Amino acid sequence: MDFSSIQRIWLYLFDPVGQNVIIGIVCVFLLGLIIGYQVRRRKAKRVKIFSREGDDSFFKGIQYMLSNDHDLAIEELTKSVKLNSDTIETYVALGNLYRSKGDIDRAIRIRQTIILRPNIDEENKIRALIDLGLDYRKGGFLNRALEIFLEVLKKRPSNLEALEEAERLYEKMNDWENAFSYRQKLSKLIDGNHSHILAHQQTEAGKAWIIKGNQGRAKSAFQKAISLDNKCIDAYFHLGDLFFEIKDFKKAITAWKKVVRIRPEFTFLVYRRLEGAYSEMKNLKPVEDFLRECAKFNSDAFTHLALARYRYNENDLKGALRELEKAIKLNPLFSEARGFMAEILLAQGQRDQALDAYRELVNFLDVPHHEFQCSNCGYRSSDLKWQCPQCKKWDTIDLMDSGKADSSSVRSSEKLFLESSTDTPEKIP
Repeated sequence: MDFSSIQRIWLYLFDPVGQNVIIGIVCVFLLGLIIGYQVRRRKAKRVKIFSREGDDSFFKGIQYMLSNDHDLAIEELTKSVKLNSDTIETYVALGNLYRSKGDIDRAIRIRQTIILRPNIDEENKIRALIDLGLDYRKGGFLNRALEIFLEVLKKRPSNLEALEEAERLYEKMNDWENAFSYRQKLSKLIDGNHSHILAHQQTEAGKAWIIKGNQGRAKSAFQKAISLDNKCIDAYFHLGDLFFEIKDFKKAITAWKKVVRIRPEFTFLVYRRLEGAYSEMKNLKPVEDFLRECAKFNSDAFTHLALARYRYNENDLKGALRELEKAIKLNPLFSEARGFMAEILLAQGQRDQALDAYRELVNFLDVPHHEFQCSNCGYRSSDLKWQCPQCKKWDTIDLMDSGKADSSSVRSSEKLFLESSTDTPEKIP
């Protein structure tokens, strides 16, 4: 720029027209700044109001969740995400609510929306994947659920929740080898004794091999279960059953007798098995010795009932009745013992005494034969289960009352007594 140009600009600044133009430009600039500031302020205020309203709806939704009013909780949380769509926690809460209500499709769509967000951090993505897996599991899509948890484990091999869910799914799908593998991984991450769980999983694998007809693999699985936990009585039961099937009766008896030493309260499960084995060996005398020993150290109604059966099979009807009287004295609710007594009296021609026994029996027909309860969650069942169906814990099911009986094992009315008064009961194997 030369001197003449500078001189012209200088003169223009002192010219009244030039000054007016400059003042106008400055005023327009300042006015623009003021208008822009007001617009930004109003926008920020509006966003703040929406954010506050969204937060209020979020907190209301959480309060409704805590009070188990899921419909109102969904209404408030839906309002919250409309006002503020950036809060992932709200979407997570909504997805959980839809899952709890059984609306799995909506829950899944919400998780997928979270996962597909472009700027989502890794932790939130992992959480959304786990929630998606839980949704699939709740909906019964077990294979999809398993795929999701395995995807999580590729990213985070030590994620406990994904490991536990994968193990749970493998158990549900009866894939006991993989369930065993994942329990081994968990045992390295969670303190405590896992041997009883590993032993049960090996036992279940052995049962699966028996169904497939592979006795060799089944035997190895049962023996491995016992090596993992020498108190796993389910493994002893099935190992004994396997030996019985291949007619190795001595090994079968040895396996079954281990149960008596480990868990005396489950001795009643051994009686019939021993009878069957000794019958095959043409020598029932050891059964009497075994039962007498059990009666001496573990005198319960089941032991005396088993002795009554043995004496009945030996044609000692009076001895059988004496044992049944002992069983009923120990547990008056034992309807199986009462029913057996009535049958023996009827076989002896003692119709009046038999009729009295049946009349007493009628009062106990609704009493379950055995009742088991989970010490962890309180689940009750008339069947013995090694894993609680409700809380999925192993070895928490215990016998509640060894004298309670099952009405299905006895005749249940005076009418049946009158109709069968000429029948003779068969010998009990």
